[in-house]
Amino acid sequence: MDNIEYVPAKTIVSGYRPGGDWFGANYNMNIYRGCSHDCIYCDSRSECYGDDTFGKIKVKEGALRLINDELRRKRKTGVIATGSMSDPYNPLERELELTRAALRLVALNGFGVAIATKSPLITRDIDILCEIKERSPAICKITITAEDDCLSRIIEPGTSGSVERFGALSELSAAGIFSGVLLMPVLPFITDTQENITKIVERAAQCGARFIYPAFGVTLRDRQREYYYARLDESFPGLREKYERLYGANYSCSSPAAPKLYKVFEAACRAHGILYKMQHIVAASKRGYGDNQLSLF
Repeated sequence: MDNIEYVPAKTIVSGYRPGGDWFGANYNMNIYRGCSHDCIYCDSRSECYGDDTFGKIKVKEGALRLINDELRRKRKTGVIATGSMSDPYNPLERELELTRAALRLVALNGFGVAIATKSPLITRDIDILCEIKERSPAICKITITAEDDCLSRIIEPGTSGSVERFGALSELSAAGIFSGVLLMPVLPFITDTQENITKIVERAAQCGARFIYPAFGVTLRDRQREYYYARLDESFPGLREKYERLYGANYSCSSPAAPKLYKVFEAACRAHGILYKMQHIVAASKRGYGDNQLSLF
């Protein structure tokens, strides 16, 4: 792995954020930059993020040293989110094990964690996640946007298919880890069907998911819009024109079916006892950690 690119970093764990209204997270941590998943909808390609080589995974220099130092200096514990800009379980992680080592530091310092990933590699670290959840919340969010495996491989070609991700969700849930699905984005005219939504909820329920959190639409801007439209031309001919007529230059592109789909989604979640509102997900993730623990979030 001599061709790994390292990028300088002054800090990795963000400053404390009170409230923790996004899956209970108070801090953010990204060890890697860039992503090889090649998802056709990824907003991280946008110019505002300043990464002109987003498709190449880069490693932040001295990541573990920085994380260790920063966690030891934090005045408050809390939940550390990871996976917002780069999947912590990318292909390099299988060899480098930086995410695994970072989770050990999280456990040693008494923090919780909220992980977002599309990779079944997360199941490798179930042992450490179980250590973390003994003292603090450990929340695992598996992104699944299409129940059909063939469709998921078209819109997310660089990662594992939905079947493998559902399998990872099942393993995490069986280990007693608070796990669920990020059902986002729901792509207009591609995955925004009643069949897709209900099947994802049903499969997630079978896998023991505690929650599903959706977003019925996609965001598009500058070079990400250009990339997305080029992929539509390849895999969904004629759909670009439909987007251009309906959304123009809008950043937020909600599915026209969103109101109807949300009702279907809500009913399916209720039927299976799955949480779907953020405040309920956060409350459930904190439950059982005592007044002293909860006061820190």
